[in-house]
Amino acid sequence: MSTYSFGVVGAGIIGAAVARELMQRHPGAQITIIEKSEEVAAHQTGHNSGVVHAGLYYQPGSLKARLCRRGVDLLRDYAIAKNVPYEECGKLVVALTEEEEGRVRAIYSKAVANGVPDVELIGPEEIRKIEPNAVGRLALHSPHTAIIDYAGVTRAMIEEVTDGGAKLLLNSEVIGISNAGNECIVTVDSDGQSKKHKFDYLVVCAGLQSDRVARLAGGAAYPKIVPFFGQYSKLAPEQRNILNGLVYPVPDPEYPFLGVHLTKRVDGEMLVGPNAFLSFGRENYKGWRIGVKDTLDVVFSRAFWKFASGNMKAAVQEFGAVVSRKKFLAGAAAYAPDLNDAASTPITRGIRAQAMDENGQLVDDFVIERLGRVTALRNAPSPGATSSLAIAEHLVEHLGETLEISDNKLPSSDSN
Repeated sequence: MSTYSFGVVGAGIIGAAVARELMQRHPGAQITIIEKSEEVAAHQTGHNSGVVHAGLYYQPGSLKARLCRRGVDLLRDYAIAKNVPYEECGKLVVALTEEEEGRVRAIYSKAVANGVPDVELIGPEEIRKIEPNAVGRLALHSPHTAIIDYAGVTRAMIEEVTDGGAKLLLNSEVIGISNAGNECIVTVDSDGQSKKHKFDYLVVCAGLQSDRVARLAGGAAYPKIVPFFGQYSKLAPEQRNILNGLVYPVPDPEYPFLGVHLTKRVDGEMLVGPNAFLSFGRENYKGWRIGVKDTLDVVFSRAFWKFASGNMKAAVQEFGAVVSRKKFLAGAAAYAPDLNDAASTPITRGIRAQAMDENGQLVDDFVIERLGRVTALRNAPSPGATSSLAIAEHLVEHLGETLEISDNKLPSSDSN
């Protein structure tokens, strides 16, 4: 039985997965999950499209590519075991122009290198067979791309670990970390009261606040989180069945996001989105409540202005879709013409915790910073949720080597 005590900052899907992995590898350990919100899955986990990414776009050999592929299998098996909705609805990445055809072929090559099963390139007739209401010149078909309820998965994992003896501290914001000697002392603000918690080791999975929490533990200034919001709209009920699965555009190499796409959800709704634009607040989900601290943090960042200067054209285009829902929907109608003049209703925004380096480059791969007895996950954007259980394996497996837990106290790992 383990005598260690572990703290986990963040009760999103990755934090929940880390707590579960710690419990499995260290039976009897004291595990405490610290979450500043009043409920679990309150941020990125509860504000996304619910797509389980197959691993199409990622650089072969990268941590993101490897953990995404491992994560898909783990997530599917866990969802089935816990009766969380999971559906392999399939996905098309559709080229509309000759130029985009070349980019689709490049994505296909990456997908094959990453081991994505059963992917193929298909022409207009095959596109119509799979999605009768979709059009395109060439498409990559990923039949096993799935959709899921990520918040439901998170709640299931939190229930599992708390039933196993872990503590869950809600309404507890981390405001200080003493990371020296043989323990970590974490200071939290809980309902206006300052409280201290001692742990042998701490794992930070703080999402939108990951850079700030890491810096409390002595982490580097960069990568810094720059928040980008994604606005989705829910199509009217008569449009719910316009597609059988997911239809995506070919990513624009001049802008580091996937573009407006059509996404089926496990509850039967059909979503259009998201656009991608700078969010004036890391947790500004409704769009009207500007976070002054977060906004100033971006405004006074030289790195952000370096990024902005190189992406101005794409930003202007995205802004048009932000202010005009008609233009927003027109982007999706290019792939499914029956959506012309369709009715839709905006839903709560998602906000992407995107890490940026000091040169104004968006960090593509997952980033882990090890700081004495603290392990901080500094960047885990999409496919972070897909990869959550594999990220947890990776973090906890390397805890022994990085934080000098003796090897004979770590159970063997079956992770890739």
